Amino acid sequence: MTYLARILAVPAMALALPALAHDYTVGDITIAHPYSFATPPGSATAAGYMEITNTGAEDDVLVQAASGFPMTMIHKTDMVDGIMKMRHQTGGVPVPAGETVLFQPGGLHVMFMGLESRLVEGEKNTVTLTFEKAGSIDVTFNVEKRGKAKDAVEEDAAASHDMKSHEGH
Repeated sequence: MTYLARILAVPAMALALPALAHDYTVGDITIAHPYSFATPPGSATAAGYMEITNTGAEDDVLVQAASGFPMTMIHKTDMVDGIMKMRHQTGGVPVPAGETVLFQPGGLHVMFMGLESRLVEGEKNTVTLTFEKAGSIDVTFNVEKRGKAKDAVEEDAAASHDMKSHEGH
């Protein structure tokens, strides 16, 4: 690459970065990179992940997630007596002031249930997140290809998970 080509490539790369950005803000809350994984054929469930940061001076609570899927809930996976259990977070998820809450495989996640077709890489699904203080915002969960083995294990657990086994519904 010539010197001139390198100089011209830098602004082009800078322009491409906002296209990769996948963040949303409502009030003092920032939602970073909401995504879910492509699901296998016949899967009736999927999980959504993201990072939620509260830049404000007051605590907030994610109280609801809603989507076009038949059922959408906020869940947490916990290991209890050697058994992984998913529990609906009926009281919402606290987002303390100045902190980031991770929704990731093996922990907090948005559960999409009753899927009529599989999630395919490249699809985008709109989810409305409602916070106690910051209000509501529509975010797009991009469907991505599975990557790490840990991601696949959690997603397989979610995909094979029987809706009747939920505690707290």
